[in-house]
Amino acid sequence: MPENIDAWLAEHRIDSVRIEGTNLEGSFIGKNVSPRKFTSGLKSGFAFADVAFGLDLGNAPQFGFAMPSWRGDLADIFLHADLSTLVEWSPGRASVIGGFWDPDGNPVSACPRNALQRMTKLLAERGYEAKVAVEIEATVFEESIQEARNKGYRGLTPLGGSAGSAYHLAKSKDWEDYMLAVARRLEELGIPWEAWGDEAASGQIEFNVAPADPVTAADYWARTRQVMREVAFEQGRCVTFMAKWCDEYGQASHINVSLERDGENAFYDEFGPSQVMTHFLGGVMATLIPATSFALPAITSYRRLQELEGPPTTVAWGVANKSTAVRAVVGHPKYSRLEYRTPGADANIYLVLAAVLAGGVAGLDGKIDPPEPFDDMAWCLPPGMPKIPNTISKAAEALRADTLLTGVLGQELVDYWLGTRQWEWLQFHTTGGDPDTGLTEWESNRYFELP
Repeated sequence: MPENIDAWLAEHRIDSVRIEGTNLEGSFIGKNVSPRKFTSGLKSGFAFADVAFGLDLGNAPQFGFAMPSWRGDLADIFLHADLSTLVEWSPGRASVIGGFWDPDGNPVSACPRNALQRMTKLLAERGYEAKVAVEIEATVFEESIQEARNKGYRGLTPLGGSAGSAYHLAKSKDWEDYMLAVARRLEELGIPWEAWGDEAASGQIEFNVAPADPVTAADYWARTRQVMREVAFEQGRCVTFMAKWCDEYGQASHINVSLERDGENAFYDEFGPSQVMTHFLGGVMATLIPATSFALPAITSYRRLQELEGPPTTVAWGVANKSTAVRAVVGHPKYSRLEYRTPGADANIYLVLAAVLAGGVAGLDGKIDPPEPFDDMAWCLPPGMPKIPNTISKAAEALRADTLLTGVLGQELVDYWLGTRQWEWLQFHTTGGDPDTGLTEWESNRYFELP
């Protein structure tokens, strides 16, 4: 964080600052301000109409459910910049991420970044620091975004050819040019990427960014997606984070989590999961079904849940078992961790991560033991295995009936989130969606570009 903001802005010849936050859908929202406006607003915050949290992906206001302390009359809320995130985004332009606060100086409970900060603080109060890494998957196309729009986001050509197969290096130069440009932009922005490669479906890619504390990891996720979009636009391409844009394999956002205490990996034990990992996992498994609403937020999210296609379909965990919803990596003092495999590429990582940490906190506090590990294939209806909710409505009902996760996350956030999910279901069924067919034009129009 610069010690003297004015000097930093002058040194970098900044003529505009993009102030950024995320809405519930996970889209980057914000606006551009002059350097003078930026410095003058650092203490007061930057005003946004609270409808920023009340618009759906079709830009329709989601009235009908309220957050009484700040919602209902389009009052202003204020984005407070986190100066630790200030970077020179491009020549002459700075970027900074923040969270939303109400006029009385209280954090807006529906702000995803605020929710994640609250969960991180709860862990710190228990003596733990979480380390998180998010796997970012997307599909890149040869067409420009204008061409994609003209085609209704259908019949597009995956960049790198149609022979999708994970890890293949025999990719054409246009595909390499795109990936290398993204990696270089991340380096310029100080985002420590670790790996990128071909994923399972045509044109599908995966970017791995280095582990960090939860809020920084979520900031990395948001900025990396922004970079992937901007590079695609610059090169005349387009990219989508839809959970499933066609009949091929869907797209995920696996989250890897470990806890540290006094600089040591608290999940490590030479004989398997440590006691800390066991209880954290116990809470994560006890809240996995209600947390599905956050992990699979959209109508299309649930199209990924196909047996044998990668996403988990059952509420199971296992050691090194990638067919389960949670994979435990154990026995290594540095790499022992939990991989949360439910989220789609369309999930808001601030919210999903807040839900995962909330489940872990509940497990640590309640000393919750997880079910027995599953060491077989967890797909295709193994006997006695409960299923992950497979529609947006079933997931919402599970969250509405839950008390454990809600007790940590907060009733106000959960109530507001559930209102938005009910609205999304209503929009699909009343404005052009068809529940009895495959991927619909309504879904392509709504989810291809956002979130």
